[in-house]
Amino acid sequence: MLFSKKKTDSTLDLEQHELLENAQKRIKQKKRLFSHFVIFLIGSVFLVLINKILKYGENYNWFIWAIMAWAFLFIFHCFNVFVTHKFMGKEWERQQRELLVKKQRDRIAAMQKEIETEFPQSQINKKKDL
Repeated sequence: MLFSKKKTDSTLDLEQHELLENAQKRIKQKKRLFSHFVIFLIGSVFLVLINKILKYGENYNWFIWAIMAWAFLFIFHCFNVFVTHKFMGKEWERQQRELLVKKQRDRIAAMQKEIETEFPQSQINKKKDL
């Protein structure tokens, strides 16, 4: 009974550790996204200043295209953090891992069955006896 409690405690500690790691990873992702947003805003202002105030390429409003391209990358980043992670997060990874392990076990079982049918254990034992 003592051993089962220790085993359960270690399982809980492992689960808590895994949950903590996942939470830290999500915090880091969201922090990077927020930093990307701030840099995007500051960079956009600088692009407008370079084009309009410093008159670099003033004949054409190129900053609009640069900001739109950067906005697309930011939206892609948001999609990756909030949408993709939800569908392909830790639970999805766990399910995929379990599926692959199950397939591997099925393959091993099929190979063992094939070996046993081709080389029955009784024949192997008879050869040893001779």
